[in-house]
Amino acid sequence: MAAELRPAPAIVFVGFMGSGKSTAAREAAAVLGVEAADADRLVEERLGETIEAFFGREGEPAFRALEEEVTGELLERADGGVIALGGGALGSVRVREALARHKAVLIDVDLETAWARAAGRGRPLARDRPTFETLFAARRPTYAAVADAILPGGDRGLVRRAARALQALGGAPAGSRLLWATSASGDYPVWVGRGLLEAPPWPLGDESRRFCVTDTTVGELYAGALSPLAGLVEIPPGEEHKTLQTAERVWRSLATQGVRRGDHVVALGGGVVGDLAGFCAATYQRGVPVVQVPTTLVAQVDSAYGGKTGVDLPEAKNYVGAYHQPAGVLADTSTLATLPPEEHAAGYAEVVKTALIAGGELWERIGAGDPVDDDVVFACARTKLAVVAADERDGGRRQVLNLGHTVGHAIETVTGYARLRHGEAVGLGLLAALRLSGQDALRGHVAGLLEAAGLPTSLEGVEPEAVVAATARDKKREHGDAPPFVLVAAPGDVRYGEHVAAAALLGAVTELIRR
Repeated sequence: MAAELRPAPAIVFVGFMGSGKSTAAREAAAVLGVEAADADRLVEERLGETIEAFFGREGEPAFRALEEEVTGELLERADGGVIALGGGALGSVRVREALARHKAVLIDVDLETAWARAAGRGRPLARDRPTFETLFAARRPTYAAVADAILPGGDRGLVRRAARALQALGGAPAGSRLLWATSASGDYPVWVGRGLLEAPPWPLGDESRRFCVTDTTVGELYAGALSPLAGLVEIPPGEEHKTLQTAERVWRSLATQGVRRGDHVVALGGGVVGDLAGFCAATYQRGVPVVQVPTTLVAQVDSAYGGKTGVDLPEAKNYVGAYHQPAGVLADTSTLATLPPEEHAAGYAEVVKTALIAGGELWERIGAGDPVDDDVVFACARTKLAVVAADERDGGRRQVLNLGHTVGHAIETVTGYARLRHGEAVGLGLLAALRLSGQDALRGHVAGLLEAAGLPTSLEGVEPEAVVAATARDKKREHGDAPPFVLVAAPGDVRYGEHVAAAALLGAVTELIRR
């Protein structure tokens, strides 16, 4: 007897009023060749009048009861297709339970955009700004909690570009989530989840051949999962190998293996591999695509996203590079299980940095000492992508991502890139930045978090003056010898372009040195 076929999951758009869910559903359905259903329109058909008219006459409780009935039936009967839900539908337990077997896609808009679109259009809950703001803040956590994918709102063509990636959600490993990254030079899918390397939702078609660049340690573990590979280039592990000499070796290997403009590079590994392979892809034949497959915590929460690539010089870190956005990112969090404890700890420093930038729920979790799980990785990636979307090339807001890095990079430089892992140096840089911010209590709190993770909070055998001198070679300085610093007013309130007194900088660095 043939097994009973289960109904297919639908792609269900959720989000606040004014986010554009109905338009998104229509665009996705058009690309995928399926039917689109709009829960609000179905409610109006059942009512025989507009939602506004019924809501105004009968009140919100009567409307929510009918909305729950119509939306629940729609989700329970759905067999594939695309659906748009009303902004308040997720307040119903029945609706949330029915949504669980589908793929929920959050169209994420900020408060100002939502208000501009909803106010003055007859929406009962968009008549006064304070009520609207309260509702926006109350619903936001629910949207994020149910979302299998998050797409930024505001770009009408974006859903068409993302539709195939949304469709791939149905075949991705259970628990996989999708972020859609945007920037001035392009956009791309970011996948986060366990087991992604077992059935990767590859962002490029089969006509583009895959050439993997990895280090010898990671290659042995995971290169086989990226089949079919047309070629493989392995480099030694470690920051000390992120050099122009190694880049030349990669370029020549790609040329020897016959890589063409229509092919792409796969960067499999941690931050060193991602930076180096991305740089090689950006410059080989004046640019071929790169797919980032990060396997370390530092890469999965930070370095794999945003398109910064490069190599180090003896004089300074990341001094030669290019902006080259990836064609996609696949962050398989199950690969973190093979990390040595010290590598996981090094990545934790970037988690703390990102949480300080994000503030809110992410800082609450990390500040409380909660462990780093898939939700934290996803939240860190989401935070960085939002910053990059606003400023791709460090003209302003993106500089906040440099929190802790000015002193951290200087420490790496004076120690020859071999003594400390990047995250270990960043952790020390965070402590210096917090002292320079006048956040003594927060510095103590962060020091405790770093120590608990096994990270150093001091070092020895380094001259503070040498570290300070190395900060003067920071890439972001524009005038004079003093680089701008990123300082923290409070978690979630991080400010870039701040200048600090030379004596204060020397004092903050000296505090890190054990004599």
